[in-house]
Amino acid sequence: MKILFLDQSGQIGGAELCLVDIARPFRDNCLICLFADGPFRKLLEEKKIPVRVLANRSIRVRKQSSLMQGIGSIGVFTPMVAKVAEIAWEYDLIYANTQKALVIGAIASLVARRPLVYHLHDILSAEHFSTANRRLAVTLANRFASLVIANSKATQTAFIEAGGRPELTEVVHNGFDPAIYHIQIQNSPQTKQHLGLERRFVVGHFSRLSPWKGQHILLEALTHCPDEVTAILVGDALFGEKQYVEQLHQKVVELGLSKRVQFFGFRGEVAPLMAVCDLIVHTSIAPEPFGRVIVEAMLCGRPVVAAAAGGALELIESGKTGWLVEPENIEELADAIAICYHNPMLAKNIAQQAQKQAIERFHLAAIEQKMTQLLRQVIDFH
Repeated sequence: MKILFLDQSGQIGGAELCLVDIARPFRDNCLICLFADGPFRKLLEEKKIPVRVLANRSIRVRKQSSLMQGIGSIGVFTPMVAKVAEIAWEYDLIYANTQKALVIGAIASLVARRPLVYHLHDILSAEHFSTANRRLAVTLANRFASLVIANSKATQTAFIEAGGRPELTEVVHNGFDPAIYHIQIQNSPQTKQHLGLERRFVVGHFSRLSPWKGQHILLEALTHCPDEVTAILVGDALFGEKQYVEQLHQKVVELGLSKRVQFFGFRGEVAPLMAVCDLIVHTSIAPEPFGRVIVEAMLCGRPVVAAAAGGALELIESGKTGWLVEPENIEELADAIAICYHNPMLAKNIAQQAQKQAIERFHLAAIEQKMTQLLRQVIDFH
């Protein structure tokens, strides 16, 4: 089974980390084509996964772009389609991992006469996408894709509500190797001391720094928490969001949190820093498609508080495997942090239960097996 994977980004996000896990079992018979160069190419090379960058300039169409802006990028799309179609003749299947990859992969699949699989990592709603982009994604998926893999039931539901064909969809959650996270836990006390965080109650936030990820909500909640509660923000701006990063730094000063907040920037491996946290929070103000960070925190044996929307609702049973709070509700978030701070044994017990469930539900080996079966079915059908 030879697979041609397509991804639009040179940056490393959740969709790209998921793609690494999906492609790894096929690395002797696959190629990942990127539409932009960047750290993601280097990561794939480190993992010994074949990769090729197809363009020296990025496709400047965003999730909120209008139809006219999309038409203006045809000059970039057209030669890319030709390249992908030519390469696709050597493969059994085209696998589009992002929306721009879907646009190019759909046309290339028609030219090369190869089946197309679309992995949907986004919630196709007005909060995330323009009307034109939602219609484009659904139309192309309905017309050209043999299979649409949704990373959560929330993502699947949004696709269908936007007009997507239900019979095309299968839900496959992200997979994780529990051993990676277990190893890091053993080193957490030394790491915490090295970072100057001993005797502090550490709340971790792991995400790219972006308004919709809601780091500002955590900063506001800290002002309602005991002084011993410290936050670490792990992540950086990826898609032109530098202004928001500056606003976060200003907010830290304005709220008098300079000694209680640390910015750690982007980290390729988050487990070592997750292991030093007493609590990990997820504060997205719009529904999260899946919530990769939530599962990673669970595997690290750390309690989690998450915004009750999107994929997070499928990952956490509030009060049993974590806590769910209303998105953008500062007081509710602060209260949940206080529960963990004042009741460490309760938090520990809930974290242990969550860890057990996460290993059972999201083990990489099981996800790989399911993915392989689905892709084989698509190829055999054609």
